[in-house]
Amino acid sequence: MDVLLQQLFNGLTIGSVYSLVALGLTLVYGILHIPNFAHGALYMVGAYITYTIMTSLGLHYLLSILTSIIAVGMISVLMERLVFHPLKDSTPIQHKVAAIGMLLFLESFAQLIWGADYQQMETPFGQVIDFFGLTVTMQRLIIVITAVVAMILLYLFLKKTFTGATIIAMAQNREGAHLVGINTNKVAMLTFFISGVLAALGASLTSPINLVFPSMGHLVILKAFVIIIIGGMGSIPGAILGGYIIGFSESIGATYISSDYSDIISFALLVIILTIKPQGIFSKGGV
Repeated sequence: MDVLLQQLFNGLTIGSVYSLVALGLTLVYGILHIPNFAHGALYMVGAYITYTIMTSLGLHYLLSILTSIIAVGMISVLMERLVFHPLKDSTPIQHKVAAIGMLLFLESFAQLIWGADYQQMETPFGQVIDFFGLTVTMQRLIIVITAVVAMILLYLFLKKTFTGATIIAMAQNREGAHLVGINTNKVAMLTFFISGVLAALGASLTSPINLVFPSMGHLVILKAFVIIIIGGMGSIPGAILGGYIIGFSESIGATYISSDYSDIISFALLVIILTIKPQGIFSKGGV
């Protein structure tokens, strides 16, 4: 039982990070209706910025995360303005090619600046604590708490504020939102900013228990795509639920089946769920 509880908590930790990344991807999909393949590169850049600020400037981990999420949010806005906005009337395949181009550019840039070596990010929250009978590190507990708080704040922002309502309206019908006076350009920029913030936050939280390297976003973004497909393309509840489904499944599967198959479990679940419900868990989609 102790092993099961431990793995459930590990699944909660992994699922929290997956959900944060998938939420950012879902928001962008709701605006552009295309998959942003460069989202994984933003995740990677967020980790490197946090790492660099800690090691080069000597700032505290939390201040480094704050700086990183702002910086990556602005990079994401620049990506929308310089890459995706000029292609807004183009075909979906052109958006996809542009996103892949940004992915390759950011990864090459990261390798040029930081090199290809794996880096270990330190954390001041490495203490081991007993939490309801579980032995966990403070860092993992912070990941779960921070992710849940971020999700709640995002939900309240979207559902309880006028600005959030404009994002929902634009995701449902971009042309209709423009016709009723919504500034679609500002909404798109804000959405990309939030997406970048979530990617950087997820990377900065999980990097101390993993490693930082140029291709670290590859597997994460693949999992994020699996999550939003399982949850229903464009659905925020689906992205959150899908993230935790994948997190729990991988953690438990690695313990009771084999750690060699932990990544395969995600894609096996994708096939099973889509066989039962082809449009995803929240089939209506939309934020």
